[in-house]
Amino acid sequence: MTGNPTIAFVGLGNMGRPMVSRLVAAGASVRAFDASLPAMEAMRTAGVETVGSLTEAMTGADVLVTMLPAGRHVVAVSQEAYPLLTRGALHIDCSSIDIASAKAIHASAVAHGFHSVDAPVSGGTGGAEAGSLTFMLGGDPAAVERARPILEPMAGRIVHCGEAAAGQAAKICNNMILGISMIGVCEAFVLGEKLGLSHQALFDVASKSSGQCWSLTSYCPVPGPVPTSPANNEYRPGFAAALMAKDLGLSQAAAGDAHFETPMGALARTLYDRLLDEGGGERDFSAMIEFLRGAATTTSTEDAR
Repeated sequence: MTGNPTIAFVGLGNMGRPMVSRLVAAGASVRAFDASLPAMEAMRTAGVETVGSLTEAMTGADVLVTMLPAGRHVVAVSQEAYPLLTRGALHIDCSSIDIASAKAIHASAVAHGFHSVDAPVSGGTGGAEAGSLTFMLGGDPAAVERARPILEPMAGRIVHCGEAAAGQAAKICNNMILGISMIGVCEAFVLGEKLGLSHQALFDVASKSSGQCWSLTSYCPVPGPVPTSPANNEYRPGFAAALMAKDLGLSQAAAGDAHFETPMGALARTLYDRLLDEGGGERDFSAMIEFLRGAATTTSTEDAR
């Protein structure tokens, strides 16, 4: 693969659209496709040309980039794509998927004579729009070096985490930390409210003390202290609670396969599943604070009986 490779980019959701826009702005030759007609229309509205079918996107492409909801979707697309791509093509999967699917996709790519990299991301839609995503890469060094120039227009940082599926492992562990820490921050603010403490006072103390963490200082779940956090925009994502629940589910599946118990990860998954059951899946995951306020009110009422 030399010169300006043709990139088939499949998956134009909240993350995929700004990622494609960054690639196009950098001068990449991109064929963008999604099975969702509204997603395709949104891409065209953003000024990016799309193609009419998956086959049209894939045929003769040098690079396949996927950004899809789950492992089964990436497997299905790769099965259709691999016979159509150029010889020695590169597959970069930026989806967050299960370890088993990631390994199966790598194995299939090798069988077809392709390079493959699992490259899930951290940074949310803001990072995708700014081109400041962190990419966590799994794959052999030669594949990773081929992937770097493709990823750089979208990236603030690229980390090679290890061999096949190591990127997915890093993403799963990272997001388990994130899900757990956000719940802790939300609980602290609700408790502070109960104790008569202002949001700003708690933030000013915790953000400069041992309670400091990303969920607090970059993504504070109450309006005010961090103006760019989704709490200031009615909890519009951002990173949707449904995606956090999905990633926590992946962490628990991985923990089961590794025969290792993660009790805090398991509890975090349960709480996010409950948030989804109450209709909060499309809101930012920091909206967990509103769920916890409701749970606290219910508990107080029951205790008073």
